[in-house]
Amino acid sequence: MSGHVISVLLFLALHQLLVLPVVAYTALSDNFLKLVPSGGDDFDIDNGKLLAPILIPRVAGTPGQTVAQKHFLNFFATELPEWSVEWYNSTSTTPATGNRQIPFANLVFKREPPWVREGQSNLLTLVAHYDSKITPNGFIGAIDSAAPCAILMHVARTLDKYVTQMYDEMSALGEGGTVEMDMGVQILLLDGEEAFQSWTATDSLYGSRALAELWESSPHPAMSFYRNPLDQISMFVLLDLLGSANPIVPSYIQTTHWAYKNMATIEDRMRKLGLLESSPKHPFLAEAKKHTFYPSGVDDDHRPFMARGVPVLHLIPSPFPSVWHKMEDDGAHLDMPTVRDWARIVGAFALEWLDMMEVEPKGDAGAAALS
Repeated sequence: MSGHVISVLLFLALHQLLVLPVVAYTALSDNFLKLVPSGGDDFDIDNGKLLAPILIPRVAGTPGQTVAQKHFLNFFATELPEWSVEWYNSTSTTPATGNRQIPFANLVFKREPPWVREGQSNLLTLVAHYDSKITPNGFIGAIDSAAPCAILMHVARTLDKYVTQMYDEMSALGEGGTVEMDMGVQILLLDGEEAFQSWTATDSLYGSRALAELWESSPHPAMSFYRNPLDQISMFVLLDLLGSANPIVPSYIQTTHWAYKNMATIEDRMRKLGLLESSPKHPFLAEAKKHTFYPSGVDDDHRPFMARGVPVLHLIPSPFPSVWHKMEDDGAHLDMPTVRDWARIVGAFALEWLDMMEVEPKGDAGAAALS
């Protein structure tokens, strides 16, 4: 057997041993938690630059879809130019539109270490759908899912300066090129989550079904550590129906309950430090001590990914908010302290996941960030 063949076999064996996501997870200090911003006026429903432009109907194949897409693209181009953007387009007929092909477009914004090759980085994947329901006519979908999209834009902005510093320091020290070190983040804004007529396996999740299928059948080059884009996802964190007061978000999935507990700990620490604005009757993430799990009946954009082995943390309230799929699901019915608190909690979770304690602001830098 040639030395080259032996090397290949050893590499493949190592891949099988290390195929699970590798995460260096260090809790943020209290001082770092205090630096995680809330988004403030950027979530204003009338003039906020993150949320206000997408508080409109955003049905696939309509002008509102295009407005939302342009909003996301302009935000990343102007504020986060180091993030790459990828379009994943598909079309489908729907029960409500007959034989007409409806366009669906998933947008993926990604920040990876600058030295990585294709298929090398493990990616924290933060997800929300941006389309709105076709009925009732004029439905906006603020919790479903404009606010989650705005939250993820804010989280991307929160991460960016720390990710930049981390990559610069790693490059200077020559620390890149290992599975543990090559961490990145991607924001998936998915289209076509909503049913056009009634929720079925084929009338729903148009964008996520197409993307999961495509990524499964898109192998990376030979000798890449990760087999395909699905394999790169270290955690698929899906936000949906967030923005109403007093949410109860259960822990749905036993295999990722450890990640749920980490986020619940962040919420608890932030409340004790007085960093959160809302005063709910119970924690948002109230099941950190849960021990018994049953199959979840909540269907959502995670399903096509989880069915292919992707680890999922599903952040959706149960019961659903009272405005769900009603005309009242608009900006006026959002609870803004809750929206801003989710922005802080998810932002802190992402910073922890990406091991950003390595670049914690110290001294004058930390004080300046707080001001």
